Amino acid sequence: MSAPPINASTPTLVIATHNRGKAHEIRKILGDIPWRLISLNEFDGIGSAEEIEPTYAGNAIAKAKYYASWTGKVVLADDSGLEVEALDGAPGVLSARYAGPEASDYDRRVKLLDELSGTQNRKARFVCAVAIATAKQEILTVAHGVCPGSITREPHGDSGFGYDPLFVPDGYEQTFGELPETLKNEISHRGRALEKVREYLLGKSWTA
Repeated sequence: MSAPPINASTPTLVIATHNRGKAHEIRKILGDIPWRLISLNEFDGIGSAEEIEPTYAGNAIAKAKYYASWTGKVVLADDSGLEVEALDGAPGVLSARYAGPEASDYDRRVKLLDELSGTQNRKARFVCAVAIATAKQEILTVAHGVCPGSITREPHGDSGFGYDPLFVPDGYEQTFGELPETLKNEISHRGRALEKVREYLLGKSWTA
């Protein structure tokens, strides 16, 4: 899917992330909508939304409202997490902070593998919620997506981000870090949620 031409009347949609990998993934999935897609990296001095809600949808809504207020634009925010059956659903909504607030993707993967050391049950699932808020902080839509799979015993693949090199979706033998980008975007939790958002945006008429 290729993005449509951008002109002065094209509305702007802010992707609420500084993570370039995530922004790239979202742009790929939403690429054919008639919106100008930008990320938080195009704003200087922007604050950080708190992610303290107990649900993915709650965090997505909070982030969408916060950044809509900051930017004065329509904002798309997502919250996602990895739920591991043997860890009673952890790390869940704490996935991004699983190894501490300053931890890297590598740190989080190491911690998860350590927690699962010697565990035979590797079942897991990725969950995602996506929310869109107007500049007035009105929530337009919330969409959800789930992708079941399992956790490997060591990382495989260099693509994607986060826990992708550890997660094998059901029906496949490769991790999200190994699968082609187009295929991953079709079957991932974020891809499934964003497809619903894409359909919603294509069905609305916007002039700003």
